[in-house]
Amino acid sequence: MFIRHLSSRLLLTAVASVAAFAAVPGAAHADTGPIRVPPSPFGSLDGWDGGLGAVGGDHLTVSVVDAGAGKDGTSELRCDPDGGTHADPAGACRRLGELAGEGQDPFAPVPKGTYCTMQYGGNATAHVTGAWHGHRVDASYKLTDGCEIARWNRMVPVLPTTTP
Repeated sequence: MFIRHLSSRLLLTAVASVAAFAAVPGAAHADTGPIRVPPSPFGSLDGWDGGLGAVGGDHLTVSVVDAGAGKDGTSELRCDPDGGTHADPAGACRRLGELAGEGQDPFAPVPKGTYCTMQYGGNATAHVTGAWHGHRVDASYKLTDGCEIARWNRMVPVLPTTTP
């Protein structure tokens, strides 16, 4: 009798423990989010691009609207060697290299759930497409809050400076 009671109690404790563990929300653990790995310097040579489809060379199309006089339009940017119709190809390529050297993806959007200051930086928008470090790029930029303004400013001189 004692053993049967002990077995029932152990079973009940195990079931309760599993149920309690399953009820803990996923955000309760210490997750730091995805790990950002700098692009492979051989991305366009080794044929692996993280499943995005093989692309070669650093070639970007930068389109800017409503940034101010002389700053709107579409330009081409090539890196390594620097060139294209971009206003400052050497500076733009250097900035992209700095961001990558810091382990940042220069084209990543503001992470979902980020708290941003409520401020407006103007009507300017930009769209960058092409290939960089062997990966496809399709990124949009705007000045609708503090996070987006900081994201834009981090990309200067790839994107032009703006004044609201």
